[in-house]
Amino acid sequence: MQIEIWSDFVCPFCYIGKTRLEQALERFPQKLDVSIQYKSFELDPNAAKYSGKNIHESLAAKYNMTINQAKEANQQIGEQAKALGLDFVFDTMKPGNTFDAHRLSKYAAKQGRETEYVDTMLYHYFTLSKDPSDKETLQSITKELGFDQQEVQRILDDETIHAELVRQDEAEAKQLEVTGVPFFVLNKKYAISGAQPIETFMQALEKVAEEENNQLENLNLQQGSFCDGDNCN
Repeated sequence: MQIEIWSDFVCPFCYIGKTRLEQALERFPQKLDVSIQYKSFELDPNAAKYSGKNIHESLAAKYNMTINQAKEANQQIGEQAKALGLDFVFDTMKPGNTFDAHRLSKYAAKQGRETEYVDTMLYHYFTLSKDPSDKETLQSITKELGFDQQEVQRILDDETIHAELVRQDEAEAKQLEVTGVPFFVLNKKYAISGAQPIETFMQALEKVAEEENNQLENLNLQQGSFCDGDNCN
């Protein structure tokens, strides 16, 4: 079974949705041979590097709300994450541009270590409050993973390296009319939008496991929580 996931490294529901999918796979009664491919999606391709504002301040400024209102909104997301065993530390989170992180994801994929890289990036951003737009931070994370540091430095120094692969993913998302992430496609048959409940992923896995046809269909689901370029809801 092939599963494609469009996501961004600063998208809380991408982390939540990915974890729900993984837990659904663990609970599935039948052992599945699953291949997961991550597709790049930038919530804000024009986002600046980390400005020094935390996520509460950024959210409050963007939507003309108070800091307390922003904290309450983030707390609700954090509670969903906690139920899955994830720890979102919003108070010290550092939102920033993710283009370089996506380019490095393509390098990781070529090494056969894409999932490990994605897991590490999400953990470093949401739990350890690392800046995804900072090249030294990205260098440190890839060093932790044991990646070739000379190659990583070459990629970070040249913004054209793997850029086309990122743009191809984003163009494909546009063709599929993907406006928010996470977005999952199973066996190029079924599309699941948003961080759906574990039970919904279980139903989709069961349906794909049972069917042999190759026609892409849309699973008729209620829309789950997701992030688009302007909001997470």
